[in-house]
Amino acid sequence: MTYLIDTNIVTYILKNNQTIINKLDKVTELGEEVFISCITYYEIKRGLLAVNATKQLDAFAELCSEFIILFLDDIAIIERACEIHADLKINGTPIQDADVLIAATAITHDLNLVSNDSDMLRVQNLKLENWLSRGV
Repeated sequence: MTYLIDTNIVTYILKNNQTIINKLDKVTELGEEVFISCITYYEIKRGLLAVNATKQLDAFAELCSEFIILFLDDIAIIERACEIHADLKINGTPIQDADVLIAATAITHDLNLVSNDSDMLRVQNLKLENWLSRGV
């Protein structure tokens, strides 16, 4: 199984949430691949820079060195993002553009998105896991 960790999951890792860290350790020990979206990278780094969080910036850099960053370098991701946005808008349930791009990346690369964001539940064809839920 392969995973894309959402921005909120990276935040939990940086805040030393043991439930998330233990699950991440477990999947990596099993040899599962874990990715981070360039959108998540952007969201986290801009936030840390804005508050001059030096220690967390170092921890974030270390975390990113362990996993592959996925870029928006495939038109298929953008096409999927457009479809997701249109579907959600038509249904009156839009989500943030960053979330649309992260979801599109997961779908295009056939990854399980690990997220604690309930907005992601509205995205069709998204394989979603919440590592903070019981029984995970």
